[in-house]
Formats: sequence, structure tokens, C-alpha cells
Amino acid sequence: MARIKTVLQNEFPYNISARCINREWFQIPMEDVWRIFSEELTRTIKEHNLVVHSFVLMSNHFHLIASTPDSNISVCMQQFMQRTSRRLTRKGNRINQTWAGRHYKCIMQSTRYFLNAYKYNYRNPVAARMAKEVETYPFSSLQFVIGKMKPTFPLASDETYRSDPSGTLSWLNTEPDPEKAEAFRCGTHRQYFKSKLCKNTRRPILGPDDSL
Repeated sequence: MARIKTVLQNEFPYNISARCINREWFQIPMEDVWRIFSEELTRTIKEHNLVVHSFVLMSNHFHLIASTPDSNISVCMQQFMQRTSRRLTRKGNRINQTWAGRHYKCIMQSTRYFLNAYKYNYRNPVAARMAKEVETYPFSSLQFVIGKMKPTFPLASDETYRSDPSGTLSWLNTEPDPEKAEAFRCGTHRQYFKSKLCKNTRRPILGPDDSL
């Protein structure tokens, strides 16, 4: 089956994720993994004009929201994935490659979809019970935004947080409806975000105006 051609555009941000092969963890300390990702994000930003809105590193995968003013997401991610894989494989003494196949990248074609990605990704460590609150998880660009950590890679200005810091953190720490969260997760496995349909009404569980 032919691979679906990536949509190259500069109007909307992409929600991007990738997982280690066989769901294995990175096999090196998370601090080292964070440093590698930070360095390669910085390199991609400088070389290909990638704009990073948020980044969350988990024990065997990552979540990234990014925009491409030059409509070059394929080049950005090809370079980023190859370089991180090479370094992680070498550092962790892996036999196999790091990543399990292709990464997922989904276009967030509305402000509400972007905000749902923003919340879903920043909440991922809480959902995985790796942190009690979003602001306490160390391997997240939210640490830069709230001033707990000096940025280790360039991050776009976070207008969501700046507009209402306490309200944003409260919203991020509010658990979403499980059905909506699952609908969002499934919807990000498409080129453009498309929510699952409700079994009863056959309407999208998450429309352009709905939030997690």
C-alpha cells in the first residue's frame, strides 16, 4: 500500500508524536534523553525554521506541537527523527533502531483543536501517573513557560499561559472526560484532525468548538 503523502502547509500547527520500538523505554537516564532532544530541537529550529509551541518527553515517546513557516514539516521531522534515533541508539547501546516506524503528525486546523492538543500533551505525564500536577513534571516545555527552568531550546511565546497563568494551570490540571480524551487521541492519527463519532448521534465527539 502506498504511503500517504504528507500535507505541507504553513497555516496551522502540527501535533506530532512518536514512540520507541516495542514500546521500550529509552534505556538511558531521562536527563540525557532530554539533553539530546533539546539539542536536536535547537538544531532543527535553526536549520529549518521550525517553530516549537510545546514539547513533552515521556519515558518511551514524545509529544510535540510545532509550526512550519516554510511549509517543510517533512524535512524538519526527517532530520529530527534520524538524528535523535542515531544518538539514542548509540548512547543506549541498542541493536535495533530507536523509533517504531513513522511518527504521527496531525494538522490542528482550528484554535480549539490546538488548545486540545496543548492540554492533552501537557497532561500526559499526569494521565500516566508520572506527576501529580502538570507544573511538577520536569521533562516538559511548560517548565520554561512558568519560569521553573531556563529554556534548553527556543520556544514560541505561549499566549495561552500569558493571558491567564493561574487559570491555564487550573484548566490543564482538570481531568478531561475520558471519552473526549480518547476521541482526541484517535483523531490525531489522521493528516487533519478528525474526531471519533458518537455511537448514538453519529456526530463528532470533539467538534471545532469543543474542548477537553
